[in-house]
Amino acid sequence: MTTPADLISVAQLKTLLDSSHCRLVDCRFDLFDAAKGRRDYLSGHLPGAVHADMDKDLASEITAESGRHPLPDVEVFRSTLEAWGIGDEQHVVVYDYGNGSLAVRLWWMLSIWLGHARVSVLNGGIAAWRGAGEPLETAEPTIPCAEFTATAEPTVIATTEDIVAAIAGGTGLTLVDARDPLRFRGEKEPVDTVAGRIPGAVNLPLSRNLGADGLWLAADELAAVWAEFPDEMNAASTIVMCGSGVTACHLILSARLAGRAIPRLYVGSWSEWIRDEKRPVATGD
Repeated sequence: MTTPADLISVAQLKTLLDSSHCRLVDCRFDLFDAAKGRRDYLSGHLPGAVHADMDKDLASEITAESGRHPLPDVEVFRSTLEAWGIGDEQHVVVYDYGNGSLAVRLWWMLSIWLGHARVSVLNGGIAAWRGAGEPLETAEPTIPCAEFTATAEPTVIATTEDIVAAIAGGTGLTLVDARDPLRFRGEKEPVDTVAGRIPGAVNLPLSRNLGADGLWLAADELAAVWAEFPDEMNAASTIVMCGSGVTACHLILSARLAGRAIPRLYVGSWSEWIRDEKRPVATGD
């Protein structure tokens, strides 16, 4: 059995929908209106899709030390997947509103963190599906539970302690921030209480992965984007971050599509870094 592509088109998805081994997950979510993703799902979603709540399903409770979206307990998440009908043999297709910035979190959790071999992001999300004239449904599907046995791989995660140690030791930090340039430079901060970035980080906004049509760039174009950065950023020691460990996964998928080494994810990201006011903050160019 061949491994499916990490990124698939509407046309490719249509060929999968008749398969009992295909599971769709709607990852729509709004940071400023936590109930909006669920409302949008109930008003119309891809046939057979279940809804993943970013706060409740793809993250655990926030603590005094964590960022805004800490990873869920592995066993709790396994139970969630099984309730969605996702087992070891399922081909999971995840989607969001369009650009993949939300769906990539579940793609990363399944494909990279848990090592599930059959996970794809729908290129263009529900917007592309609608644009192709494909149908939506409003009913929630009834799906039999499955058995999911994959185990988590801790080495794909970077911690705050890893970054603090790299800065303190002067060993160099290969840290790539997926936030938009204004947030990276600290010129605006609509979400978190402190503006700026981690010293030594470089900026690669996730928008660089997309074309003017909102679809992902081709593999060679993504490779050209990554080639603008130093060669050491092709090493497995590279770490990606964002505001809370969600949109940074866009860079991990981008790196994989471009044929680069898979970066580690700083799950806590900026929202965790600023929990301790003693940690350094940089602003400006």
